[in-house]
Amino acid sequence: MKLIKQITKVAVFAATCALSHTAMAEEPMNLDALLKTLEKGQIAQSKENQIRESEFKSKESEQLSLLRGLEQDRNAKLQQSERLETQFEENEIKLANLSDTLSKRMGSLKELFGVLQQVSGDSSSKFMTSVVSAEIQGRSDEMSVLAQKMGSTTRLASIEDIEKVWFELQREMTEQGKVKRFSADVIVNGGEKQTKEVVRVGAFNLIADGKYLNYNATTGTLSELSRQPVSRYTTSAAQLQQATTGLTEFALDPTGGSILGLLVQAPTTEEQIHQGDTVGYVIIAVGIIALLIALERFVALMLMGMKIKRQLKDTTARDDNPLGRVMKVKDQYPHVAYDTLELKLSEAILREMPKITRNLTLIKIISVVAPLLGLLGTVTGMINTFQAITLFGTGDPKLMAGGISQALVTTVLGLVVAIPTVFLYTLLNTRSKNLLLILQEQSAGIIAERSEKGA
Repeated sequence: MKLIKQITKVAVFAATCALSHTAMAEEPMNLDALLKTLEKGQIAQSKENQIRESEFKSKESEQLSLLRGLEQDRNAKLQQSERLETQFEENEIKLANLSDTLSKRMGSLKELFGVLQQVSGDSSSKFMTSVVSAEIQGRSDEMSVLAQKMGSTTRLASIEDIEKVWFELQREMTEQGKVKRFSADVIVNGGEKQTKEVVRVGAFNLIADGKYLNYNATTGTLSELSRQPVSRYTTSAAQLQQATTGLTEFALDPTGGSILGLLVQAPTTEEQIHQGDTVGYVIIAVGIIALLIALERFVALMLMGMKIKRQLKDTTARDDNPLGRVMKVKDQYPHVAYDTLELKLSEAILREMPKITRNLTLIKIISVVAPLLGLLGTVTGMINTFQAITLFGTGDPKLMAGGISQALVTTVLGLVVAIPTVFLYTLLNTRSKNLLLILQEQSAGIIAERSEKGA
């Protein structure tokens, strides 16, 4: 009823405002006319209010019946809610009793399901990273589903599920002892995907076209290693792929790729040489010069020795060898005393000595200078390493190890050049001394012969 009264007041106010607006819009009138207009408006307004009140009263019964219906519906819902709450509590009690009964009846099977759940979870992780999954896909997802199923308290694993776990484990062990071929998409170094014949060596390595492959467990894709190991490993991989029967040597990585990943990161011999930088290049150049000189001296002394041996068998002196030129001194001075002839022969031997011992001193100098250059490169490299440590600290061991490794490369290069150079110098020096010894021996014989004639 309060709502009806408020609506009535609003309607009266609106009618009054409308009459006032109409009166203002019309021409001015006197007070009697205004009084009559207001009286007519009140009468019309009273009639409208009576009509509205009668309409509200006629609908009051409908609103009351609608209200009673909603109240009955609410009461029914409350009763249903109470009934459901009671049933829920009863079901919880029954569920607890049934769970307790299930736990008691399972007994040792509960431990079995726990072990199966753990084995399934471990197998799922193992199968995901195994290279066997490159050929046999989907095993990891199946084991993951079984692990979740066995970990559920509302559903027990069936015998088929248990046999599935056993079968996958047995298959993994069986596949580890096989070398199989299959076709798969391989991402080459250029980023292009190509279908190739892939050879799987157990659960250890994958190769295609004589190159080692990497298996990405996340995406399940195969790709060539961006950097292959040294040629002796790739050669064995190519031989294995081409082989059809029999035994073939193959560089196997038992860790499934970890050792191979470290192996390809190791610098090659060429890269290690480049780490020596300028000092390393100088050492190599000096070593090449020493090698060329040694080769030239070895050939020259060998030819010279052959001519001297031929001269020893011939009594006629020749000019094409040192011994022949020394022997010609005897013919040039046939009548001089033996002491004078001795001096002439010594002079001839001294003339031949530079030709025999030429450039041997340079080889000796290189054998001494090469390790000193290596030490120089090591010292400068260590200086650079300690400067890097000063700037970046010692938090990264690889920074220190890499710098020290580069610094020691020059020492290795110096020793590599010095050691064979020392052997070459010793060999050539011994050969040249042997030739000089032959000259001195023949010279002594000529003096002795002349002395006997003089006597």
